[in-house]
Amino acid sequence: MEARQFSPQDFLAMVRRHWPICVYTASLGLVIGIALAFLLPKRYQSKTIVLVDQPSVSATYIPAAISDDWNQRLASMQQQIMSRTRLAEVIQKLNLYPTDSGRVPVDALVDRLTKTIDVEPLAPMAGVDQRSLPGFNVTVTFTDPGRAQQICQEVTSMFLEQNVRLHEEHAENTTEFLEQQLEQAKSKLDEQDAKLADFERRNLGALPDEEQSNLNVLMGLNTQLEAVTQNLGRLQQEKAFDESMLAQQLAAWKQSAATGVAQDPGTLQQEKQAAESKLSSLRAQYTDQYPDVIKAKEELDAINKKIAAAQQPGAADATAATTTKPSATEPQQIQQLRVQVHEATLAVDQVIKQEQTLQAQIGALQGRVKASPDVEEQYKEITRNYQTALDFYNDLLKRHDESAMATDLEHQQEGEQFRVLDPPNLPSAASFPNPLLFSVGGFGGGLALGLGLIVVFLVADSTLHSERDVEAFLHVPAIAVISLFEPLKQARGGVLGDAKRGPRVIIEA
Repeated sequence: MEARQFSPQDFLAMVRRHWPICVYTASLGLVIGIALAFLLPKRYQSKTIVLVDQPSVSATYIPAAISDDWNQRLASMQQQIMSRTRLAEVIQKLNLYPTDSGRVPVDALVDRLTKTIDVEPLAPMAGVDQRSLPGFNVTVTFTDPGRAQQICQEVTSMFLEQNVRLHEEHAENTTEFLEQQLEQAKSKLDEQDAKLADFERRNLGALPDEEQSNLNVLMGLNTQLEAVTQNLGRLQQEKAFDESMLAQQLAAWKQSAATGVAQDPGTLQQEKQAAESKLSSLRAQYTDQYPDVIKAKEELDAINKKIAAAQQPGAADATAATTTKPSATEPQQIQQLRVQVHEATLAVDQVIKQEQTLQAQIGALQGRVKASPDVEEQYKEITRNYQTALDFYNDLLKRHDESAMATDLEHQQEGEQFRVLDPPNLPSAASFPNPLLFSVGGFGGGLALGLGLIVVFLVADSTLHSERDVEAFLHVPAIAVISLFEPLKQARGGVLGDAKRGPRVIIEA
């Protein structure tokens, strides 16, 4: 026999024939559901909502002590609070399982309590930073409503305390770490500062920012050296002239002292020529108002006066009478020349020393200017290291101050804190089992069971109910179907009978 194919009409016909099965199974399921709702142990649920309050001081002024993801922080706090040690303390404090205490291991009791506690974060609103957490729910399900409320209160309190402790410890640890780093940075900064100061002392005057001033001073010293050199040449000429005049005067004086003859006019003419030569040389370099030029003119005038006096009648006899016996004392003119030569020698020596000093200063400045590129390279390296150490120190100092303020903020309870929106409630009705849900579930389960039984009956039924069943069973096509009529006890309206049984099928032989 081939497998029969069932249509929805077959299933509906079977349901109409066997509908009492569904009634019986649905009623049985309803009874079982109601019974379970009243017989199963009741569980009560206590809930509370904990919100995360933002710091009272804006993070723009004082950064938060902890800035990581709130979901991770909540998960970490939950692991710490749900640890064996913490929950064992709660069990002992509230005496949650008095009948099992001492008989059941503590780990089993902790696992049992862990299953009753549920912590669920609140979803942030759309458009809000996902790292921020608006709050979370704490739900405790227990067999006793009072115990459920107490456990919820304890767990919520542990979250509040753990959050405060976590913020304070994190802020204090951060501040302590920054203090250590700040001390090390200060030591490095002092070391770089000492190196920079020592370099500046060793290269004083050759630093990059002094190069322009060195060039300006060098130009001024070169100008001074040129003026001193010119002055030295002039003084040397004056000294040579005075020495020549002194030599001439000494020679004339010695000759006159040896011969007893007064100075002749020829000697005065030689002095005049020498004075004129000196005056011409000075005028070539200076104006007539220059002191040396004025002095040379006065000397020339004095010599002209002597020549004029020597040319007067009787001057030679008077001179011869006064110089008949030579004097052992040098004339005043020779003494003056000696003083002039001595002063000229001192002036020349002083100018030479001044020239040497200027040359030494110029040489030192030239050495500094020449060494400026190397000094500048070394100075840049030392300055760069110093600036790096200074920036690092200032950055650490800023972070340390911010961390210290954040620590004070946490100690004053002005930072990011947990706030209980609704305290744990005392449940008045059991959350499990729910009679309505169990009743509906039992009724639906019984009804589904009845329908399943009907489907089983339909598959197992071997009776023929239609032309399709006959053809599937006999493997031959049906010619016609004759309905079966049975006479009624009381015929009505000319009707002889009514179909009470299945049809009769006429098949092809």
